[in-house]
Amino acid sequence: MDDEVLEQIVSVFNALVSWVAAGAMVFGGVVPYIPQYRDIRRTQNAEGFSTYVCLVLLVANILRILFRFGRYFETLLLWQSIIMIGTMLIMLNLCTNVRMATELTTKRRSFIGFHIHPFVLGQGAALCRLISHASEPRVVCRVRRTVHSCSWIG
Repeated sequence: MDDEVLEQIVSVFNALVSWVAAGAMVFGGVVPYIPQYRDIRRTQNAEGFSTYVCLVLLVANILRILFRFGRYFETLLLWQSIIMIGTMLIMLNLCTNVRMATELTTKRRSFIGFHIHPFVLGQGAALCRLISHASEPRVVCRVRRTVHSCSWIG
């Protein structure tokens, strides 16, 4: 009776250790990115994070999944690749959004006090491009006032 109980406890312990090891293998690659994600989101600054690392990890994990079609390997490694691809896409999304927001605020700051002189405008096509790319409403109004005050534009 004692041998059966001991054997059952050992088998449960082995199963538990196996599940914990499998979870560590699958989610272990994601854990280092959690503090980076939180830091980038909190500071809205992604300058220290390399998107090339994400690119390399995306390519490596996609190749690992494609390799599985040729030679079968453990399902845990497949799940690890899928989870890492998801993590890298989330990190790239965050970094892209943060960098775009930073660039937009920098560009908006550079438009403040923007004045167009007639010799800068050139031809009408350049004026249309300038008006379509201006993101600040004050800039568009200032461009329209400048265009209406120029007598040489038909």
